[in-house]
Amino acid sequence: MKNTPAPRPSIPSIRTVAGRAGVSVATVSNVINGKPNVSADVADRVNEAVRELGYTVDMAASRLRSRKSMLAGVVVPDLTNPLFATFVSTLEHLARLDKFDLVVVSSRNDCSEEAARLADMQSWRPAGLIVIPCDGAFKSRRPAGFAIPTVLADRIPDEPDFDLVAVDNAAAAGAVARHLDRHGYETCMVIGSALSISNVRERWEGVRAKAKRMQVDMIEIGIDDPAGMDRLERYLRSGRLAQAIFALDHTTSLLTYRLMADIGIRMPDDVAFASFDEMEWMRLVSPPLTAVRQPVEEMAEQSWALLNRRFRSPTSGPVTRRLKCIVEIRASTPRYHASPKGEIAATTTGG
Repeated sequence: MKNTPAPRPSIPSIRTVAGRAGVSVATVSNVINGKPNVSADVADRVNEAVRELGYTVDMAASRLRSRKSMLAGVVVPDLTNPLFATFVSTLEHLARLDKFDLVVVSSRNDCSEEAARLADMQSWRPAGLIVIPCDGAFKSRRPAGFAIPTVLADRIPDEPDFDLVAVDNAAAAGAVARHLDRHGYETCMVIGSALSISNVRERWEGVRAKAKRMQVDMIEIGIDDPAGMDRLERYLRSGRLAQAIFALDHTTSLLTYRLMADIGIRMPDDVAFASFDEMEWMRLVSPPLTAVRQPVEEMAEQSWALLNRRFRSPTSGPVTRRLKCIVEIRASTPRYHASPKGEIAATTTGG
């Protein structure tokens, strides 16, 4: 005997709830949306029907009826990067509080993929976007007719046409350079991914501005670039190390730290080491690393606030906010006599 599959249970509609509660569809809608013009006993009947039937609001239909999008998009270069993951997690929480859904995509640090992702986002018709771009040339990658309110974060665009939330990269990197310079380091090798990335470029400029006596040079290793990794490894194996190494982003810091461990370069005996991005592992290794702590959660909060501002004032001029970082001085740069808190506050510029 052939088994006939059981029919799937139908999904209850708002009309089903109204029929069960003995009220109109409009009354059910008023109860669900928390409007005060419904008596307590009617609201109780509606809520009981909702629970019994397992009814959930059809958000897509609701948005179509209201003609208001409650969807926001987020584009980041790399979801495996802990900084970007924290940024997205904070945005998800803020979006939920404001009853927004969030669509999150990664450009995989590829400019052409970022352009494709932006085109995909445009088809979703979100109310707004928050983007950490691959580099400063973000404007050129927007699709034709792109009119979605957009806030940029972390990486600074070449053209000041967007709301922006970023840290004061030059001040924070300069604070590390000043610390090394003032405490006797004569040479420093700065290692970064690419100067085409605006925040990396600002950090390098901050180092150069504040290193008064210390000689500084730089190696660019790119992102997932075997040739750049070879350059870095050749330098570390050369036997002609600078007295200090300062890595300008987390990925570069991790790669450099691992290579140094493999080669047998000891900190701080062979070289002092500092990182721009602080991660938990940097506090746990021995010696713990001097590092710049970025206010990632605050960056996300400010980005969401600017996007909401853009919803209210779509034609207002672009706003830039620069946030302060903290430099944590630890045993990987040992010539410093730490204050009781062991912190240096990097200066900040207003916005």
